[in-house]
Amino acid sequence: MKKRKIPMRTCVITKEKLAKKDLIRVVKNKDNEVSVDKTGRANGRGAYLKKDKEVILKAKVNKILERILETNIPEDVYEELIVIVEDIIEGGEIL
Repeated sequence: MKKRKIPMRTCVITKEKLAKKDLIRVVKNKDNEVSVDKTGRANGRGAYLKKDKEVILKAKVNKILERILETNIPEDVYEELIVIVEDIIEGGEIL
C-alpha cells in the first residue's frame, strides 16, 4: 500500500518545517482583509505560524506577518490566534 505524502510548510517565526496540520495559516485576500484560515484552503497570500502561544506573541512583536503579507494586521487576528492555541492546549487536540 502506498503511503500518503504529508504536506510540509515552514513557520515564519521558527523556520521549522512542520506538517501543515501542526501550523495555523493567516491569509490576506484580494481585498487586503486579513483573517485566520482554519481550513487551510482559503484563497489569498498565506503565512504559517506554529501552534504555540510564544510564537504568536513573537510574531506580533516582530510584526513579521505585516511584512510577509504586506498589510497591517488587526489586533483581533492575533487575539483569535491566541484563543485557538489556548483551546488546543486545554483540549489537548489539534485542529
